Amino acid sequence: MRYLIIGGEKKKIPPYPHHKDYVYRCSQYFQGRNFISLLLINGVFRALRRVLLQKKYKYAIPYNLLIDPTSACNIRCIGCWAADYDRHSELSYEKLDEILTDARKLGVSDILMSGGEPLMRKNDILKLCRKHNKLPFALFTNGTMIDEAFADEMARLGNLNVFLSIEGFREATDFRRGKGIFDKVMAAMDILRQRDIGFGFSVCYHSRNYQEICSDEFLDFMREKGAWFGWMFNYLPLGKDADLSLCTSAEQRLHVKQKVESYMKRKNFTIIDFANAGHNAFGCVAVGNGFAHINANGDLEPCAFFHYSDSSVKEQRLTEALASPFFKHYRKTQPLSDNPYRPCPIMDVPHVLHHLSESGLAHSTHLNAPESMQQLSEKTKPLAEAWKPIADDLHSGMPENKKRKIRMFERFLLYKVKD
Repeated sequence: MRYLIIGGEKKKIPPYPHHKDYVYRCSQYFQGRNFISLLLINGVFRALRRVLLQKKYKYAIPYNLLIDPTSACNIRCIGCWAADYDRHSELSYEKLDEILTDARKLGVSDILMSGGEPLMRKNDILKLCRKHNKLPFALFTNGTMIDEAFADEMARLGNLNVFLSIEGFREATDFRRGKGIFDKVMAAMDILRQRDIGFGFSVCYHSRNYQEICSDEFLDFMREKGAWFGWMFNYLPLGKDADLSLCTSAEQRLHVKQKVESYMKRKNFTIIDFANAGHNAFGCVAVGNGFAHINANGDLEPCAFFHYSDSSVKEQRLTEALASPFFKHYRKTQPLSDNPYRPCPIMDVPHVLHHLSESGLAHSTHLNAPESMQQLSEKTKPLAEAWKPIADDLHSGMPENKKRKIRMFERFLLYKVKD
């Protein structure tokens, strides 16, 4: 039987389908203990099947497929790159159904949805969860559209989970998301906790809230509200008009890393600090090795933050799109760095963007504020240069057995295809 320590209590994780199953597996993956534990997270049979399917299709199959069913949203957050997309883009129910059918065929482990606000398509999502009940679903949502009826259906379905977006306490959340949003998110958490649904929280941290979101006070509060684990994403200045003042400095990023790791160890609580989790996620997990992203316009992107593509699922099946020339070029470039504390081509090794752009294979998918990879590289280069000495110090202090383990995982995850 599987267990997690939640709120100081040992909680049993029921077998799938159950909304707590994803929480458990995500927690185990980012702990990254050893090769065997990685195989066991989704089951040995599924892991071996994935290897065979990769050999058949000749490309890496993502563990997680992130889909934006719509670009529409009922709020407008300051600095949100999703707000720069066409607010009227969406994937039809029929196309979503086709994508999920192909994902199951390929052996994708989990379906994540974001947006826009995915619950703008609430009825379609519930219908898809019912039809594709062998696939686990999870939504990144602003939480304002979660009511008792929806939570009851979540509990009944078993294969749907949610991560509620929040920026800190009331002042920080309402600053970016709008007045009254904090109270609506708290109400949604209460509804989920009352039904013992193992939800998570999702934070975008930036120069104005980075101290608050990693404080014991805030993290204790999230656990008291019923959160089982947390995602943390650092603000990235995506789009040519992005607000650079919200970017965290190298010292601020290190502060979050240290505080989060300390809290996890002391409280036995899982928090995925995405910018600083390269040493646990074995480098960059994008471009099909761990994640692939389909935006509401149908573009297949390496990840939700990398807004470049050369293929669309509106024109191809998913099975064909994952074999795109740009994805193939990107995968040949990986690993992007020999330092797992510098895994990201946007904020850690932006010079890689120049190499990726040289192929001329991909176009910008950031419709309202497009920028070339060279422009993005020049914008984030100062962030990368400031972080490099800190990351190098962290890497030099890593035990040799940990470095060997990461290299072993990379060989397993970064599936290479011989031309």
